[in-house]
Amino acid sequence: MGVKERRTREKEQLRRQILSAARELFVNEGYESVSMRKIANKIEYSPTTIYLYFEDKADLLDSVCKETLLDLLNTLERLKEDTGDPVEALRESGRAYVEFGLKYPQDYKLTFVIRPQFQKGLGLQQGSVGERVFNYLRAMVSECIRQKAFRQVDVETTGQALWSAVHGVTLLLIDFSDFPWTEKDKLIDMVIDTMIDGLTA
Repeated sequence: MGVKERRTREKEQLRRQILSAARELFVNEGYESVSMRKIANKIEYSPTTIYLYFEDKADLLDSVCKETLLDLLNTLERLKEDTGDPVEALRESGRAYVEFGLKYPQDYKLTFVIRPQFQKGLGLQQGSVGERVFNYLRAMVSECIRQKAFRQVDVETTGQALWSAVHGVTLLLIDFSDFPWTEKDKLIDMVIDTMIDGLTA
């Protein structure tokens, strides 16, 4: 490996180290309580070093959340490739979405709860990873309509309703773990199946 390649790899490793430290501190101490200096101390570098990679703390939070959304998108897109049935693909995607949130609850809350409190919106600007996640859902609803598996419904409203359902159950299961929930998988399936069955032609 040449000097240039080694330096590039080292820079990427440091960038990921910064992101990992920021994610941990944002989760454990709260976004408002974390400073760039605190992040720098955690990785034993100077704050100046972090500013070589990220503009400010908001940029760090945005980058952490983009990584989470990209991981979620990759998870969903793999499912779409595994089945030719658009309704089943949508059903499996709903389950995968909830399971992703439950597997990475802190990352999920950073992205969908904490970030919107400090940055306007959910990061759905044109071409963003967030927009691509929502476009995935829109495309799946459109395909169900095209194949006449769903009756004629408004794609945007339907997509938002489906997301509201899976987001709601995900956040409730994360935040209220001491509630006497019924069997988790049964609850998740009931939420998703009720929504989808109400749309079938």
